[in-house]
Amino acid sequence: MTHVLEVISIWAIPLVVAAVALYAIFKRVPVYTSFTTGAKEGFSTAVMIIPYLTAMLCAIGMFRASGAMDWLCDILAPLTNLIDLPSEVLPMAIMRSFSGGAAEGLMADLLAQYGTQSQIGRIASVALGSTETTFYVVAVYFGSVGVSNTRHSIAAGLLGDLASLIAATVIVKIGRASCRERV
Repeated sequence: MTHVLEVISIWAIPLVVAAVALYAIFKRVPVYTSFTTGAKEGFSTAVMIIPYLTAMLCAIGMFRASGAMDWLCDILAPLTNLIDLPSEVLPMAIMRSFSGGAAEGLMADLLAQYGTQSQIGRIASVALGSTETTFYVVAVYFGSVGVSNTRHSIAAGLLGDLASLIAATVIVKIGRASCRERV
């Protein structure tokens, strides 16, 4: 079974790309022209996103440098203790809503300090993979297409992040308990 999965993982993307190209040729779509037109649109979209991205990165820097991150972690610590979420994971969880790269950096620090097999390392890893960069999405993607009324997007995104963080904590806790039972 492992060999089959390895073969699939090696060939999946090249086969999909080839299938799309062959389908386009079969439908008489000018493949190269379509590709270059899409690349041009992608470049102009990237240029449009730069101001929103710059603003978001500045806001993240101010949030961390001002001490607001530490203040927020101190306030939330009693709540995280209720679900057995280690307070060390909280800065990574908060930063994840703003920036994936910053959250990955914080997680790398956690893994270096506590190890990959620790409860902190496992919760941080699962949480990083199951949460979204809510504010980044709203600022960059919504801003780049001109959406100014985000309505309930931020609240829904943050509730999803919270649910994912709680689920990550519970899943790691269950996983640790089942590992202990086997031993």
